[in-house]
Amino acid sequence: MNLNLDQLVKTIVVGDISHPTLRKTGYVTTSDGTVEVYPSVGGITLNCRIGDSATKWMADHVEPGVSIRNTGPSVGEYSPNAALNVLACIGNKATVLTGAAKGSTGYVTGKHGGVDHVMVDFEPDVLGQLAIGDRIQIHAYGVGLRLLDYYPDILAMNIDPNLLLKMDIQESGSYLTVGVTHLIPAHLMGAGLGATSAHSGDYDIQLFDTDAIKEYDLNTLRFGDIVAIMDSDASYGWIYQKGAISIGVVVHSSSVISGHGPGVTTILTSRKGMIKPVINKNMNLKNLLYG
Repeated sequence: MNLNLDQLVKTIVVGDISHPTLRKTGYVTTSDGTVEVYPSVGGITLNCRIGDSATKWMADHVEPGVSIRNTGPSVGEYSPNAALNVLACIGNKATVLTGAAKGSTGYVTGKHGGVDHVMVDFEPDVLGQLAIGDRIQIHAYGVGLRLLDYYPDILAMNIDPNLLLKMDIQESGSYLTVGVTHLIPAHLMGAGLGATSAHSGDYDIQLFDTDAIKEYDLNTLRFGDIVAIMDSDASYGWIYQKGAISIGVVVHSSSVISGHGPGVTTILTSRKGMIKPVINKNMNLKNLLYG
C-alpha cells in the first residue's frame, strides 16, 4: 500500500487519567422511560478491555481500559485536550509517566466524543497499578495519512499507519478489501450525527430494535471490533450517503439512552463506496495489537 509516511509528523501528547463521572443523582433515563443507575464514562475500568463484550455490561457508555484527558487551559480557541483527541490515533503507543506503573506501555484504542476522552489499553497487571491522575504520554502519529493511490476517494483518519498495515487490507483494482467483524446499516446509527468532523470522537450504534440486533448479530459486538457502517460517509462528519462506506472501531459500550449505543471511531471512509468489507471475526484490536 502506497502511503505518505515521509510527510507525517510524529509528536508527543499527554493526558491524565480522568475520574469516573456521573450525574449528581446517578440516574439515567432509559429509552423506555425508566430510570437506572449505572457506571459510565471515565476512570480506570479494570475488567473491560479490547476483545471483551461491548454489550453485556450493566453500564452506560463505559469506556474500556483507561480514559484520559488533558486539563490544561485553552488559549483562545486552541485547546490542549482538542489536540490530544485529534492527534492521538488508534494504535499509537502510550507510556505511563507517573505513579506505580511508570514506564509501562499500552496502546490508544479509541476516542469518545462529548466527554472528549481518549481511551488507552494496558495489560491487566498494569491496570491494577494505575491511579486516577497518572499521566499518560502518547507518541501521536497518523494525522495527515493518505492512501496515495486512492486519495481523495478513500480517506484515512484516527489510525496509526502501522496498525493500518497490520489489517491485511487487500488492493483489488480501484477498491480496497477490508476485514470486519460486522456489517451495520446506517439507519441504526445515532448519537454523533451532525458533527462537522470525524477526526475525533465517535458515533453510536443504536441497539433498541430486537429484530435488528438479531439480524446484524449486534449482541456479539466487542470493544476493539473493526466494523463497517454501510451507506455512511465520514469525510466531513458522519452523514447518511447511499453507496458510501465507513470503517471504524468499537470504542465504548452500549447505552440505555435513546439514540445512543456502542460508539464507533472512524478509521477509513469512502463517499464513492470504494471499500469492500468482508467478514472476519478476528478483526479486533486485541488480535492486531497483541497478536
